Amino acid sequence: MQRSGYWQILPYIRPQSRTILQAFVCTLVFTAGWPLLIRIVQELGKSVGAGDVQTIIRVSGIAALVLLIRGIAHFGQDSLMAKAALKITLDIRTKVYAHLQTLSLNYFETTRTGDLTYRLTEDVDRIGEVVYKAFHDFTPCILQLIVVIGYMIYLNWQLTIAVLILAPLMGVLIGAFGERLLKFSRKSQQQISNISSILTEVFGGIRLVQAFAAEEHELNRFRQEADQNRRAKYLAERLKALQYGVVGFLEAMCVVFLFFLGGWQISKGNLTGVQFIGYIVAVAMLIDPIGHLTSNYNEFKQGQASFDRIFELFKLEPLIIEKPNAKNLPLVDGKVEFIEVNFAYQSDQPILKNINLTVYPGEMIALVGSSGAGKTSLVNLIPRFYDPQQGEILIDGVDISQVNLKSLRQQIGIVPQDTLLFSGTIAENIAFGQSEFELEDVRNAAQIANADQFISQFAQGYYTHLGERGVNLSGGQKQRIAIARAIYLNPRILILDEATSALDSESELLVQEALERIMHNRTVFVIAHRLATVRKADRILVLDKGNIIESGTHAELLSHGGRYSQFHTQQFRR
Repeated sequence: MQRSGYWQILPYIRPQSRTILQAFVCTLVFTAGWPLLIRIVQELGKSVGAGDVQTIIRVSGIAALVLLIRGIAHFGQDSLMAKAALKITLDIRTKVYAHLQTLSLNYFETTRTGDLTYRLTEDVDRIGEVVYKAFHDFTPCILQLIVVIGYMIYLNWQLTIAVLILAPLMGVLIGAFGERLLKFSRKSQQQISNISSILTEVFGGIRLVQAFAAEEHELNRFRQEADQNRRAKYLAERLKALQYGVVGFLEAMCVVFLFFLGGWQISKGNLTGVQFIGYIVAVAMLIDPIGHLTSNYNEFKQGQASFDRIFELFKLEPLIIEKPNAKNLPLVDGKVEFIEVNFAYQSDQPILKNINLTVYPGEMIALVGSSGAGKTSLVNLIPRFYDPQQGEILIDGVDISQVNLKSLRQQIGIVPQDTLLFSGTIAENIAFGQSEFELEDVRNAAQIANADQFISQFAQGYYTHLGERGVNLSGGQKQRIAIARAIYLNPRILILDEATSALDSESELLVQEALERIMHNRTVFVIAHRLATVRKADRILVLDKGNIIESGTHAELLSHGGRYSQFHTQQFRR
């Protein structure tokens, strides 16, 4: 076992130690029955040979009692270990999910969703299976081997030593096969992860796939990944088949060798026929645990790939980290200041350069500029989705890097260009993030967002369940729900990122009306390519290559004849 994987599960096992200990006691009771059963077989052999009916009945009764006790112990072992393994699986899955949510946006922007989904489902389940088998199957098999081999030594130590001669060779072979199996398992799981990513992409964008008649292309891409997975799995299964054949051959040779030595011991008078029968029964009891151990070892090596894939996620550190003494940001008025802010996603490619900006409470600021000018990057710094490399960002004079993230982000509402709705009811989407909410508050937010009318037309109203990503709603309806979601928070600072760019004229009018209502008495940042939507802004900032090159009202910027005027001319002369 590599320290990179299995040892890291110990903190998750410790809370279940009591349950595991109880299961272990049941395992000891179950295992202790093996010598008794061997002894019972010997006694039955003698009694049958002698025709002693009373002894046969008495020994059979004892056998029934032993088997009953072992059955109860086996039930306790199975149920207790299932309980512990499932709880360990739940703890790991929950903590991985919680840790992923602390990571910064840049990680999710460069990571495939399908891969993360596979790790949180299949990989975590495989870890649970390994834990379950380790205590439910592997440990009892080890105990059975110890107990039975001990009894075999008691019966005839010469035969036992001879039988164990091949044990080291079997151990070396199983270990060698296991290392090769780990390599194939890692490759297979990576291919499954790739398949999961393809499925996530295609099903999420099925409309685009069909629109471009790209079904055959996507099918070929899927077929290639699936075939790679098939090959990796086939190599693993072929290796296991070879391993079972080799180990089985060694086991058979042990049995042949045993009969040869047993006959020799009987001829010398060192062993009776009845004793040899008991010894053969003991050897038979070794075959099953050896087979289980071989199978379990293979599964452990396959599971090690899942351990490594899961626990490497815990090594990822978020870029945005709360200070240990971070304080809650009190209710703000909405003054936002950028002081000598420099920002870059990559150190050699600056996005924002020496930004100095003061936005006063209730002011509406519009950001315009060509794609890549830094508009979205600038507003993403306000809720600390990213941190600047240099400079400070203050809200009401408080450095946002010193405050609790939750208290900061709860006072900032965001209406994005691409509206994301979650599976659930309309009410749950509007009150997103709230486990409990008043329907009246949700309805008030929807009325302000011009959404109440179309929501009320659904048969179940606000309790209407939305399909994945809200596919059963139009673009304008989804955007108005997103606005209602922002209104429900009642934020003092509002960020509108191209909130109307993808809408038709009628929907845009309804959305624009809703936006004008919610912008009242709030500090608002508007990103827009359509200049018609920013004419009413108190200030318009023109960004170019990370710099603010112009600032003023719509009329002032037009009169200057600069870059804003050029944009305006280009849009309205069409």
